[in-house]
Formats: sequence, structure tokens, C-alpha cells
Amino acid sequence: MITGQSNILEYSNVPPPGDDRRWRRIKSVLFPVLTFLLVCGVLEAVVRAGWVQSFILPPPSEVASALFERNTDLWYGFLQTALAAVTGFCLSIVLGVMIAVVLSSSRIAQQALYPYAVFFQTVPIIAIAPMLVIWTDTKFQTVSIAACIASIFPIIANTYAGLTSTDPALRELFKLYGASSVSTLVKLRLPWALPSILTGLRVSAGLAIIGAMVGEFVGGGGLGSVIESARTQIRTDKVFAAVLLASLMGLALFTLVSLLSRLALRHWHPSEKDL
Repeated sequence: MITGQSNILEYSNVPPPGDDRRWRRIKSVLFPVLTFLLVCGVLEAVVRAGWVQSFILPPPSEVASALFERNTDLWYGFLQTALAAVTGFCLSIVLGVMIAVVLSSSRIAQQALYPYAVFFQTVPIIAIAPMLVIWTDTKFQTVSIAACIASIFPIIANTYAGLTSTDPALRELFKLYGASSVSTLVKLRLPWALPSILTGLRVSAGLAIIGAMVGEFVGGGGLGSVIESARTQIRTDKVFAAVLLASLMGLALFTLVSLLSRLALRHWHPSEKDL
């Protein structure tokens, strides 16, 4: 009896699983924020002490001032870049999944087309961006296509890997019950590949922002033009502010994809079940 009571007391001190998960989520946000504030404090002290010139590395306080002063071009450029990057990212999702489905449909298609899919990974986007300016009618089209080209390959590669790794036993079961190719794709292969697809989207989220910025450096508009203009004016504080906004944009897109992954996989996939 005493032993049983001691066990009850011991287990009563264990926090509920929900509290542990909540604390982990808080730490996942709190620790990066504290690290960011610490780095900003160190940089501020280094520049204020005169160890680094402010026109080379502006203190975080000046970068914050550049963000919140009346810089309509900075925030307008942010909206332009965000819209073009998201458009290119969505286009890469649609095209990437479609291309992966075609590649996984037959060995001949894979052998004939996969080398061209690799082209999107190997070609420097900065090299073809000038051609996009010639081929497209507007800056928005140039930047969106550049974002799509930069972000499409991880989606193709991860979706293809997910589709081709479908359990052979389940595929045989679908075939045994006379399921069509379209039904097997929709009800088995795509759901099976969903974790891989979402992994590809996480990787591509940041690449879409990079592609958009490269397109803007060549074609103009958005944060790319703001950075180029601020560079010629030796406004390094404004350059850093624009870079910070681009980074936050990529982080927001990555977080959105992670949230979608959480909602889609939390009830059945091990990668999200315990979060």
C-alpha cells in the first residue's frame, strides 16, 4: 500500500503532456528572439564604441529608424517583392507537382525529361534574368518567373521521390481492386507523397524570395531596386533594412508552409504527431 501511494505521488509531479508541448513551442520562439536581441545589442555596442564605422556596418538602431521613418519606397518595394515572390512560389508548386507526376508516370518519361528538370537547379538565375526582361512584358512577370525558376526544383525532386516511394503492396492492392491510374494517383500516391511535397515547399519558400530579388536587381522594382538605390546613396542603414524585410518575408513564407504541414500531417504522420 505504501509503495502504491509513493508511485501516485511520484507521477502526480509529472507535468501533463500538453504543458510540455506548450513550453516547447514557447522556447522555439523565445530563444531565437533572445539571441537576435543579444546580437543586436553587441553590434550596437561595437559600432557605438567606434570599432566599426557606421557607414560600413550601421548600428541596429539606425536600421530600425530606416524601417520606421517615412520610407514609402521601402514598404512599397516590400509589397511588390512579396506579391511577385508568392506568385512565383505558387506557380512553382503547380508546375513542380505536375512535372513530378509526369516524371513518375513512366520510366521513359523519367529518362527523357528529368535532365531538363535538373536544368532549373543548375542554371544560374542571374544568367537568365536578363533574358527574362526581354521575353516578358512587365517587371512583375520577370520577377515572378525568376522566383518560380529558382524555387521549382526542390518541389520536383521531393514530389518525385515521394511518388516513387509509394508502398508497392498498396499499389498492388489498388490494382487488384481495379482502381484507375487517376484514382490511384489521387487517393494513394499523392497522399503518400504529401510529407515529401511539404518538405520541398519548405526548401523552396526561401529560394522564391532569392529568385525574386535577383529578378529585381536585373529587371527593376521591389526591394531589389530599393537596395540598389540605397547603395548608390551610401545608405547602408536602408540597405540593411531592405535585407531584413526580405529575410522576414522568407521566414513568414517558411512559417506558413510549416503551419500548413502541421495542419495536414498532425493526425497521422510521425513527423508532426508529437509537436
